Amino acid sequence: MGKGGGCMPSKSKKSRPTAAAVVEQEPSGAEPPAPVTVEERSPEAAAVVSEAPAEVRKLRIFIVFYSMYGHVEALAREVKRGVDGIEGVEGVLYRVPETLPEEVLDQMEAPPKDPDIPVIGAAADLEEADGILFGFPTRFGSMAAQMKAFFDATGQLWKEQKLAGKPAGFFVSTGTQGGGQETTAWTAITQLAHHGMLFVPIGYTFGAGMFKMDSIRGGAPYGAGTFSADGSRQPTDVELALAEHQGKYMAAVVKRLSPPHP
Repeated sequence: MGKGGGCMPSKSKKSRPTAAAVVEQEPSGAEPPAPVTVEERSPEAAAVVSEAPAEVRKLRIFIVFYSMYGHVEALAREVKRGVDGIEGVEGVLYRVPETLPEEVLDQMEAPPKDPDIPVIGAAADLEEADGILFGFPTRFGSMAAQMKAFFDATGQLWKEQKLAGKPAGFFVSTGTQGGGQETTAWTAITQLAHHGMLFVPIGYTFGAGMFKMDSIRGGAPYGAGTFSADGSRQPTDVELALAEHQGKYMAAVVKRLSPPHP
């Protein structure tokens, strides 16, 4: 004989689990009710069960560059490799808009741009970055006009100081050893100063590689660098390693300065 809703349990039998007591008693011999699935529960309960833990967004370092013949682009890719090597940080490659018409670029024998690297949509997009590394070739000891035009378009960000406190750095390409490996970075620092950004040089953190004199090497305490000569010289292994180091170094700095992102 089954137990009633308010009957005392028999001393000769063990009482059922409390959860079973709230289920309506079935006739003797009937199969127990099937467990309630997530789909059959209330929408609120199902949402709680099915909700996955929120992923922590990686910190993003924008690698914004201009490259006419590919030398700066080669450094930019190595910079990204370095950034991506630091847990919790990712590098995002962007080109700045080209200001020269196609017919002029053809006359200068400039190779086509890699379509996999997007042109940055607007200067305002810089606000989304946790840190920025700018790369550009030199023109008479200072940044190329294409990069300067991009900086000139950041007026609204400057007006509202949207980039203030954001870490930033440079890597460059020059034609010769005396072509501006240092002055190109010096003159670019003014752009960061007016925005209130934090200039992050690499110093001599690359170690012994900064002091070797057995071969020509671009780069300086201000950032990675390479020499293009007449355009035929490509970045050396040491120059590429320095660019990768700069990416890692910058990522580590940004990680220390930035609070975790939900």
